[in-house]
Amino acid sequence: MKRYRIPQTDLEVSRIGYGCMNLGGAWNRALPGAAEIAKAARLIMTAYEQGVNLFDHADIYTLGKSEAVFGQVLLQQPELRERIVIQSKCGIRFRDDPRPGDPGRYDFSYDHILQSVEESLSRLQTGYLDVLLLHRPDPLVEPEEVARAFDDLQRSGKVRYFGVSNHTAGQIALLQKYCDQPLVINQVELNLMHAHLIDEGVIANQAGGNYTAATGTLDYCRRNEVMIQAWAPVAGGKLFNPPEQADERVRETAGLVARLAQEKNTSQEAIVLAWLLRHPARIQPIIGTTNPDRLVASCLADDVVLAREEWFALFVTARGAPLP
Repeated sequence: MKRYRIPQTDLEVSRIGYGCMNLGGAWNRALPGAAEIAKAARLIMTAYEQGVNLFDHADIYTLGKSEAVFGQVLLQQPELRERIVIQSKCGIRFRDDPRPGDPGRYDFSYDHILQSVEESLSRLQTGYLDVLLLHRPDPLVEPEEVARAFDDLQRSGKVRYFGVSNHTAGQIALLQKYCDQPLVINQVELNLMHAHLIDEGVIANQAGGNYTAATGTLDYCRRNEVMIQAWAPVAGGKLFNPPEQADERVRETAGLVARLAQEKNTSQEAIVLAWLLRHPARIQPIIGTTNPDRLVASCLADDVVLAREEWFALFVTARGAPLP
């Protein structure tokens, strides 16, 4: 698989990353067993054999079990660690954590960032993260606290690089003003059926367009060398054989995806992901399937190049309206 260099780093990563959100079993407190570890190992190695070398985690995924089973795989194959890039996220706290009655919230405090990283490293059975992302914007963020946490984590060798997830241009700029380390990634929801960050550049200042919602996030990231990662890049699979009662926009887009896949002798997953890969921002899709066959089908996107006309045909069909 072809690779990108994450801007402002020495990390060479596959054009497609693997999201580990659903490794480890159900989202409950039951400890993962041998079956969950074996399933994780199969998926990790399938991705690796397809050329994927970036693995995406978060401290909350399956309540920590995603990182835990991944760590067990690394214990079984320690040589793998230096061949892959591991990133994790922190900042989301669930209700009743740590005390009963505590609300669900976001937490970018110095103490929570450091504690989260320590716990992730322990579960992952590794001494460092290649990248740490702040998961969702914290309305109570104190940028100076984030900067102090990043300094300590980098100085101790526990985190090499830093970034964010689900942040706007303004939120990134605010953090970057205080942080000495460059924010090198912004992971956002982005797919054919959720293309607002691309569409806002088309509808801005148009009658009927929600100009006030435009954030300029995609352009900001391109201008400031912040890599865009796309979560939910295949829209949760809704474009593959949707039911008749599905929204007309979904059904028409799915039909076009299927036709292009047939014409190009590839998978439907590859077409949907190739739409993201065709964008000049060098977007990195983070695929999260737990089906090894779909994982392989997704990686076929690396060899698919959409013509400008094909890209726009998908874009216009998915947005459900002609261009201005």
